Amino acid sequence: MGPMEDRSTPVRVDRWLWAARLVKTRTLGSDAARGGRVQVNGTTVRPSKEIRVGDRVELTTGPVRRTVIVLGTAGRRGSATVAATLYEETAESREARERLAEERRLSAPEPIADLRGRPTKRDRRRFEQTSGRPPRRDR
Repeated sequence: MGPMEDRSTPVRVDRWLWAARLVKTRTLGSDAARGGRVQVNGTTVRPSKEIRVGDRVELTTGPVRRTVIVLGTAGRRGSATVAATLYEETAESREARERLAEERRLSAPEPIADLRGRPTKRDRRRFEQTSGRPPRRDR
């Protein structure tokens, strides 16, 4: 099966989160579980909790809450294509995540200036106008 072990072998939740690429490092997976941001089948778990195929894992990172169903287990981190086969995100979780991303995108502030190189006199005047600072008096 490549870099994965038997797809049904129980694996620690911190290790699985890392192998499934839901967190960047195993330490972050462990910290998330210790901080109460990981739930397995509705119960907050410690990093050492073993998960099996069919478990429902909820991971909260910042404002984003992902709910996934475990389809396979892996103790080692493989490619992203392999990691994508380890879980299936629930429809409600996917919709909520997409809605949050859309809200973030729509509420993003407009860029103040084109920041390529040194600002021009015109850029400085626009910046001072939008920041509420009094115009600069040249000496």
